[in-house]
Amino acid sequence: MRKLILFNLMTLDGFFADSNRALDWHVVDEEFRSFASQQLDSVDTILFGRLTYQLMAAYWPSQAAIDSDPIIARQMNQTPKIVFSRTLASADWANSRLVKENAAEEVARLKQQPGKDMILFGSANLAASLAQHSLIDEFRIMLNPVVLGGGHPHFQGVTRRLPMKLLNTRVFNSGNVLLAYQPK
Repeated sequence: MRKLILFNLMTLDGFFADSNRALDWHVVDEEFRSFASQQLDSVDTILFGRLTYQLMAAYWPSQAAIDSDPIIARQMNQTPKIVFSRTLASADWANSRLVKENAAEEVARLKQQPGKDMILFGSANLAASLAQHSLIDEFRIMLNPVVLGGGHPHFQGVTRRLPMKLLNTRVFNSGNVLLAYQPK
């Protein structure tokens, strides 16, 4: 059975984006890019909610992304993507498919199919919903060495306790710390 992995960057005070949804606080360097590329190599499907999909679809196919990070841009553009949204009319980024209804049912079905693991990037509302349905098999949170003092919390909408078991940690030279957890 395939696993669903959630990966997100988070501030020390628990936010995935600032109050304006800006992500300019992400600490991204060569070590992070190498990790990101290895992580993308280990999956065959990327899941998104609408907002994250729109941000990613606007950036990764662009010449600026291809010039600044050609390996990750190639991986992001070539990997099959599923966007969950009731409001999007279409998903036009290469290798994208739109699912308008029943995200939990679709993810449960996808997990039963053969293939590599799947990864969910950002997409806080979708992540909260899938966590509520016990569909996330691993939570990878990259803590960035910054405090925003306000913003959008990652697990808003989770209404029950989700106990976790620490799988591993990794400290990056930049001060980023990767925490990997499995639901108990």
